[in-house]
Amino acid sequence: MEFKHYPVMLNECINMLNIKQDGIYVDGTLGGAGHSFEIAKRLNSQGGLIGIDQDEDAIKTATQRLYNFSNVTIVKDNNKNILNILKNLNIESVDGILLDLGVSSYQLDNPERGFSYNKDALLDMRMNKDNPLSAQVVVNTYSYEDLTKIIFEYGEEKYAKSIAKNICKYREEQPIQTTLQLVEIIKLSVGKYDDKHPAKRTFQAIRIEVNGELKILKQAITDMISVLKPQGRLCIITFHSLEDRLVKNIFADHLGKCICPKDLPVCICGKKPVVELITKKVILPTEEELKNNSRSKSAKLRVVEKL
Repeated sequence: MEFKHYPVMLNECINMLNIKQDGIYVDGTLGGAGHSFEIAKRLNSQGGLIGIDQDEDAIKTATQRLYNFSNVTIVKDNNKNILNILKNLNIESVDGILLDLGVSSYQLDNPERGFSYNKDALLDMRMNKDNPLSAQVVVNTYSYEDLTKIIFEYGEEKYAKSIAKNICKYREEQPIQTTLQLVEIIKLSVGKYDDKHPAKRTFQAIRIEVNGELKILKQAITDMISVLKPQGRLCIITFHSLEDRLVKNIFADHLGKCICPKDLPVCICGKKPVVELITKKVILPTEEELKNNSRSKSAKLRVVEKL
């Protein structure tokens, strides 16, 4: 299957990165190289782009699409390792970083990857196929308490207890091996449901757990801010409220607002601003983009600039 990934808010990201021809940029979620291709086009021979992805299929596709750019370096790794990646490339600081935290259309649409609740396939959901933890491991070995916790916290699913209970009950009879097995269990657990697919929240929760998405995000963003040059920008696209809230809070931590009690006559916390918030108001997809790519409807773009 061809690796397809519509680059969400492409024009907005390119504009917000404020690209300099001789700058060094990082695409921390390379995917199908949709964003990277447009960044690389704007660089001269002195500039450079580092593309990072842990998905082998993404690496293969991006390598082909960026083949004609001599100033592009592709790294198979997790963007949480940004400090080591740049160190190994002898790069101290960069002019901009882009993170698109969404799951690619390829990963969702390719049944072999086991991400989709609309296609029957073996449960998997690993962005890195070398990861020993898969969705099958989660649903077949996690305790009732742990399943409830991740489904409620990562999926914000009000039926988390019922879903976890029925997962545990079902697996006593036989292993839960496929996506549609899990979907049927979820449908039986939630009763009536709104216009969203009943499995959407649970699948999101399990995917986040399998890939450790939220656990690594805070440190990864902090490290990325630390390697930005003055006036360098960090652009992050999120796709659900948990991600967006976390990104918003991490950015706020680096704005340097005083956290001392209001009754203190002088500041003693010593907090100083590290970044400036460029997006005072979050950027959303245009109506035109929503028509062309319905999966962008939950996307939000936030941007900070290093002081």
